[in-house]
Amino acid sequence: MKLVQHLSKLSRFGELFSVIAILFIVMMLIIPTSPGFLDLLLAVNISLSVLVLLLTMSITGSLDFAVFPSLLLIMTLFRLALNVSSTRLILLDGNAGEIITAFGNFVVGGNAIVGFIIFIIIVVIQFVVITKGAERVAEVAARFTLDAMPGKQMSIDADLNAGLITDQEAKKRRKDVEREADFYGAMDGASKFVKGDAIAGIIISLINIIGGIVIGMVQKALPFNQAITRYSLLTVGDGLVSQIPALLMSTAMGILVTRAASESNLGHDLNEQLFGQSKVLYIAAGLLFFLGLVPGLPTFPFIIIGLLLIGISYLTSKTEIREIAEQAEKETAAELQKAEAPEKVIGLVQFDPIELEIGYSLIPYVDQEQGGDLLDRITLIRKQVALELGVVLPIVRIRDNLQLLPNDYLIKIKGVEVGKGELMPHHYLAMDSGDVLSTVDGIPTTEPAFGLAALWINEKDREEAEISGYTTVDPPSVLATHLTELLRSHAQEFIGRQEVKNLITTVKESAPAVIEELTPEPLSLGDIQKVLQNLVKERVSIRNLIEICEILADYAAISRDTDYLTEMVRQGLRRQISRSLVDERNRLQVITVSPEIEETILEAVKKEQETGALALPPDIWQSILNGLSKEAESVAGKGLMPIILISPQIRLAFYRLIEHAIPRITVISYNEIDPSVQVQGVGMVKFANAS
Repeated sequence: MKLVQHLSKLSRFGELFSVIAILFIVMMLIIPTSPGFLDLLLAVNISLSVLVLLLTMSITGSLDFAVFPSLLLIMTLFRLALNVSSTRLILLDGNAGEIITAFGNFVVGGNAIVGFIIFIIIVVIQFVVITKGAERVAEVAARFTLDAMPGKQMSIDADLNAGLITDQEAKKRRKDVEREADFYGAMDGASKFVKGDAIAGIIISLINIIGGIVIGMVQKALPFNQAITRYSLLTVGDGLVSQIPALLMSTAMGILVTRAASESNLGHDLNEQLFGQSKVLYIAAGLLFFLGLVPGLPTFPFIIIGLLLIGISYLTSKTEIREIAEQAEKETAAELQKAEAPEKVIGLVQFDPIELEIGYSLIPYVDQEQGGDLLDRITLIRKQVALELGVVLPIVRIRDNLQLLPNDYLIKIKGVEVGKGELMPHHYLAMDSGDVLSTVDGIPTTEPAFGLAALWINEKDREEAEISGYTTVDPPSVLATHLTELLRSHAQEFIGRQEVKNLITTVKESAPAVIEELTPEPLSLGDIQKVLQNLVKERVSIRNLIEICEILADYAAISRDTDYLTEMVRQGLRRQISRSLVDERNRLQVITVSPEIEETILEAVKKEQETGALALPPDIWQSILNGLSKEAESVAGKGLMPIILISPQIRLAFYRLIEHAIPRITVISYNEIDPSVQVQGVGMVKFANAS
């Protein structure tokens, strides 16, 4: 327990230790070091290099050792500081400690020429083979990782839209993609440190030999043979002590950057992939036996290695048989457990809020590997609806449905079909823009979003159709437009009490006084929900939620009737509503309602307050609808959006009379117009039989 507490304290001061260590390394370049202390530091250098190599062989992914580029820089600086300290001792005292002396005498047998050759070989291996290869791998990995980032991000978004991962998992995967790109970019730069370290090792060794001989002969009056022997052995020992840890670090770097496709540690991968095929091992053993029997070749080594491979292949084959049997047992047990388990029906009553089902011919529009961009379009649709209406839509689940016709698609909201359509791959939807000069050949159809007459034309006829005055749209855009309109029309259905609570919590962080005055008294979450639903139903954005809550707080003391509160909020948002409807000249072009119709509806509203139901005689109601349809068609033919301007007292009642008969029509009152807006009448709704 005490050991754990001590380790915890050390981890808290890890940053301080790192700073002290780096400052100490820098000071080594200036302050002389004793031979005994230098031995300790050389042992630390070798130990750290071995530790780093073992770590790179044990980790399962490159990001598990993300600190490696920085550690490589520190270790390189540490080795250079050791080189400076050892060079100072060699040239001043002719003694650089026991470790360097041991490497110079014992490791190379006291032969300076042999030691220098070994030193050169190690440097060449490190510089030409390992460092050069690792540098190239790091450079290519960094380049390909950066190039692959957009594709990986799109793949994560696709999995998120398809419901394969959660928002938290998507955030983690995006973070890992960014960290991976940063890591390989850092490794590309860190590999230059190792390359420079190898070059510095050669230069320092030459300086030690030449400088040592000059100092030994001139200052210490040593004979040439004795001077070259002493300083050559010390130089070779110093070079080996420095380059062996450098070789270990280079090897660790090479292992780390070449294990991009690994999912386990190096030992497990080697065992599974190198010795995992018993048939291959038997063939290799047979080849070695054949080489052992060839006259002139040594028999014993080939036979021993062949027997070793046979033993490994025998054990591997037994392991394969055991794993196959265990897998079969697991599958059998799973089937029995599934057969014996009670039926789970909870999943049958659950459904996704928004579903898009497609026929198999439309799958390429969803599959990004085939160039499909529908997933990206859906992501943009959700963002667009959030910006326009302030409603955060749930994730759209996309699945293929073999029961649909190949070219059909189906849109469901809360498990209920709200729209469907048909797309023709390799065709374009051509719609009359009103300025068609000549007709084109195509398959007659109806544009699904707005019900307009259209044609499916071949791709090769697209240019001709556009020249003739048609507006052409590709199939994914047709589907995306249809989905967008349906989601706008049903956006209020995604405002539940939980969503309202989340919105209220967000407002409370910036304007707590408003929420404290508004809820839970005098308005409940349900009351606020109904108001927000009423606004969104008529496509009034609720993004300015603070202002909406302030208006509700002002009028909730007068009445808790949600229809009344909705009208008050609309009047408070007059600037927002007006700006969303005006044209580029700041004009609001509207259709007014005749005084006769307004008076008729006002009388019905007064009766509703007494009886609780708004009722108009069928002939009067139909006459109003006929007149409204006539004016709406006339205005739409001029390229304008039908906007009805009516008295505040009957605005809501009039809207509810016509909303189902004439969808996508806007009804505003005089109190919802900003004073700076110019109002221009473009028509008047009259009774159909009126003159």
